[in-house]
Amino acid sequence: MFSKIFRRTDPFEAPALALYTALVGKARDPVFFTALGVPDTVNGRFDMVVIHAMLVLRRLRGGGENADALGKALLELLFRDMDQSLREMGVGDMGIKHHIKRMAKALFGRAEVYEAGLDGDDAALGAAFKENLYRHGSVSESQLNAMCNYLRRAWAHVAPQDAQAVIGGHVDLNVQVQP
Repeated sequence: MFSKIFRRTDPFEAPALALYTALVGKARDPVFFTALGVPDTVNGRFDMVVIHAMLVLRRLRGGGENADALGKALLELLFRDMDQSLREMGVGDMGIKHHIKRMAKALFGRAEVYEAGLDGDDAALGAAFKENLYRHGSVSESQLNAMCNYLRRAWAHVAPQDAQAVIGGHVDLNVQVQP
């Protein structure tokens, strides 16, 4: 009973969970792993979460104090989920910190190159995908072009969404993936 009284709640916890649920749901769309050739591995699934988290975080950027707080809550949730996933895969307490640190570095590095690719041309975006998303496998030019096209269309779909709606936890990631 008293735990509810003294427990401080984060007002961005629920919206962050809603955004995270939406982005993970989209990142798990089977078409990425079939038609677009994303490796259906831990790394491939992680990369797809990074791509969609980057889109949401990019939309929140510059949206003010609440948007910044929500972005922080979203990242904290993402890292808690990574921690839980690593534990489920059998990584012990001693190794978790090391793995999370590596994953954080990978997340921020990949998000940065994907954003730079979005701001540049398809060759830069394609190079970022080849180095990260498709680093352990072969990808056809048509799959690479489809992935670049998808990310550009996804950003064009997310960018104009109402900032207050996104801060409230509502983001529409329903962009058709076209192989």
